[in-house]
Amino acid sequence: MKKKLSENILDKFSIDFLRNQVLKNAYGNSDTLIASLDPRILLIWYLFFGLTPWFANDLCFLMGSFLLVLVTTVMARVAGLVLLLFGVGVFTQTGYLFVAALFFGGDTSAISPLLILTLKVATCSLASITVFSGLDPDRLSNGLMWYGCPERLSFSISYAYRVLPMLMEEFQSILLSYRMRGNPPEHETLAGKARYLIYQVKVVIQAFYPLMLNTAKRSRTTVEALEIKGYRYAAVNRQVKKMKLSTLKVTYNDLLFLSVSFLWVAMSVLISTLI
Repeated sequence: MKKKLSENILDKFSIDFLRNQVLKNAYGNSDTLIASLDPRILLIWYLFFGLTPWFANDLCFLMGSFLLVLVTTVMARVAGLVLLLFGVGVFTQTGYLFVAALFFGGDTSAISPLLILTLKVATCSLASITVFSGLDPDRLSNGLMWYGCPERLSFSISYAYRVLPMLMEEFQSILLSYRMRGNPPEHETLAGKARYLIYQVKVVIQAFYPLMLNTAKRSRTTVEALEIKGYRYAAVNRQVKKMKLSTLKVTYNDLLFLSVSFLWVAMSVLISTLI
């Protein structure tokens, strides 16, 4: 029974599962309220909640900001794997400090400063997750371009989004080719499982170079296709830029989203002042 359960858990964390989670987080949230908002509004909102917590030490304000971005993360329908990595990342950055403080003779007085640090990290992380799971590559690129970001930089960010599934697919193909030609050690015993883990790590390291080489080949094909279509001319042409940004429009939902966020932050500051 335990063996079957462990095999089911390992099957869950396959390359296909990881790829599906990444694709879901990048492209599968287009029907949410967050995804329907204007990218310019989302970027402004992200700059506030991504920078302001680092300059504040008030517990009420940080807690209010954390609760707000937590609600927006739920509204964005973020993939479960991303939330799992978020939880592990927050604990490894701040949670272990509390354990170390208790281990070396500290007391519960360390909870308050560590809680403030945890709220800062969690708020900025959740704000990033909310925005970048609610923006597809094209809308993110358009939002950055509207704020004056260079065309090549905004295109590079958009292209990085699009090339990620291709990277994972290529990585899976390389791993499968290594498995077909390789001879993995038996992993029935504890020592065999350790050898099998080392073998898997070696395969991943060996797959890195062919992955980069094959990706470089595909990237060259993409660049040649863009050059044929006149990408360099379009990148500096004002008419093309105006046509591309004509789809951006601030709606009632955008203003409502900003208003609710502002009122929530103002209420957190008021409560902190009264306390």
